[in-house]
Amino acid sequence: MDEIKNGKKNNLTLVAERLENFTKEELLEKYEKIEHKLFGFANFLEAQLVFLYTPISNEIPTERIIKKALQIEKGVVLPVFTDAKNAILLYKINNYNKDLVTSANDILEPDIEKCKKISTEDIDIAIIPGLAFDDKGGRIGFGNNFYTKLITKLPETCRKVALAYEDQIVDQIQMESRKFTVDIIITDKRVIYKI
Repeated sequence: MDEIKNGKKNNLTLVAERLENFTKEELLEKYEKIEHKLFGFANFLEAQLVFLYTPISNEIPTERIIKKALQIEKGVVLPVFTDAKNAILLYKINNYNKDLVTSANDILEPDIEKCKKISTEDIDIAIIPGLAFDDKGGRIGFGNNFYTKLITKLPETCRKVALAYEDQIVDQIQMESRKFTVDIIITDKRVIYKI
């Protein structure tokens, strides 16, 4: 267990150091390449209902992606975090500016009074956030297990995709189980399919 924790810490330090070397403009340029690839990605284009996230810290920003997905009339589902066993509830939004509220944890979430609750079974493609990834689909998040649990609850048919700067890809991420991996990682340089 300590080996996994140390490995995660080392990988996160490595990624943070790499990202510090870029200006905001350089990161924006990388982001635009990732966004362009996502909107040309067949699984994304064919999906009716897309799970996305609102970012925390160094995760790839998604505001533009969410707004663009709504413009092309994709069903957009975002998470509402609960304290109950680190569960995520899913809600469909229709308008980025009107349907989101800031949670107690300072995260933009769907307004549950306005938005429709969605079952994980209905999600066609899930964009899963993370801080570091490997080419086997391994990921490191913030360690609160919200997304790790979500990955295991999504249907087999749902593509689990991560968006990452190439600099967030590391050699290996120690994971307790491979059932927590993503299927595909879209970076500014390539699309990685889980080996």
